[in-house]
Amino acid sequence: MPDTISLVCTWGRAPLLASDSPQVAYLFIETQAAAATEAVPLNFCMVLDRSGSMQGAKLAALKDATKRVIDTLTPQDVVAIVLFDDETEVLLPATLAADKDALKAQVDRIEEAGGTAISGGLLAGQAELHKHRAPDRVSSLLLLTDGQTWGDEEKCRMLAEQLGQEGVRITALGLGSEWNEKLLDDLAEATGGTSDYIADPVQITGFFQRAVRAAQGTVAQDARLLLRLARDVTPRAVHRVTPVIANLGYQPIGQSEIAVRLGTLESGEPASVLIDLMIAPRAAGSFRMAQAELHYTPLGGAGEQIIKQDVLLEFTADAGAAQYEARVMNLVEKVTAFKLQTRALSEAEAGNTAGATQKLRAAATRLLELGELELARKAEEQAGQLEQGQSMSPENQKELRYATRRLTQKLEE
Repeated sequence: MPDTISLVCTWGRAPLLASDSPQVAYLFIETQAAAATEAVPLNFCMVLDRSGSMQGAKLAALKDATKRVIDTLTPQDVVAIVLFDDETEVLLPATLAADKDALKAQVDRIEEAGGTAISGGLLAGQAELHKHRAPDRVSSLLLLTDGQTWGDEEKCRMLAEQLGQEGVRITALGLGSEWNEKLLDDLAEATGGTSDYIADPVQITGFFQRAVRAAQGTVAQDARLLLRLARDVTPRAVHRVTPVIANLGYQPIGQSEIAVRLGTLESGEPASVLIDLMIAPRAAGSFRMAQAELHYTPLGGAGEQIIKQDVLLEFTADAGAAQYEARVMNLVEKVTAFKLQTRALSEAEAGNTAGATQKLRAAATRLLELGELELARKAEEQAGQLEQGQSMSPENQKELRYATRRLTQKLEE
């Protein structure tokens, strides 16, 4: 397994100019697992909202997407379907996906009813996943909702923490504009999973298919990056950049080490981070700035593996020698756009209209430079509405929040 997983460290600019002043440097660290020859067996549970607001086109699209998931599974995969409104129903107890016609016939029985209580669905989904937990199976929970859950948010978070400790990864999807993005983000983050926004019911199938492919491509779990820094090298920020952008923060270990959780490694899909560092003055020469260590557990319980990589950086007295790595600097720009819109939304929520407007316009400029014309237009439109005393629309707010997270996906495609 170590030979099938790579760890590559790339500077955004190298060499740096030897200087008497500290300098900012961007370090891009990417790990990638080689393409697998076959899909890993799944222990897959779909927890689906069937509340009254799902009627019509939403429910029809949900049924179609669910049946397509069943078509994608292999006879070795285990699948379960849990429905929730203000009550919970296990529509399909955990079973091998062998008789697909029979499984899809169950999906046709889904009808909308009642309100929304997500915790009941999570609890029932957890019980179904427990039935077939195994070291050689990937346990994954797909959650879709179009509404707010009432009075049970903390219970949802507690269940997500438990699922994360049990090795279950949650993909949390919100349909439309009425759901609580903070809650779904928290549920996904607690398990090392992902959360996303579905604007239109016709998009449900695509999001479901990506969730299945991600689970099937799992080759390692509990991946963590440990960075041991040289003296006078100070981390300022750590962002995940692929598969989606996120502010990971970091866990300091003493004065010269940081640890970052990467979670699941997928076959053929890079997982990478961008680290913003402040580097103290250096004379001309080559120096080891850090040692990067990737810790991960291969699927199947072979025990933790470690890959190490020395991170060297050259300093030169030649002012014309510096070379920029285009890919890394493009990622820096995308992370900057993500940070600006994140801060803008936070300030808008806090009532700081002037600050939110300024950052939205700065984000729009960055997005325009990146060729993201539609996103730039929406950011500028939201800035104008705030200036006129209007609140941000839930649809555009969610679109900005989640679309800027996905900026790097196009880079990989």
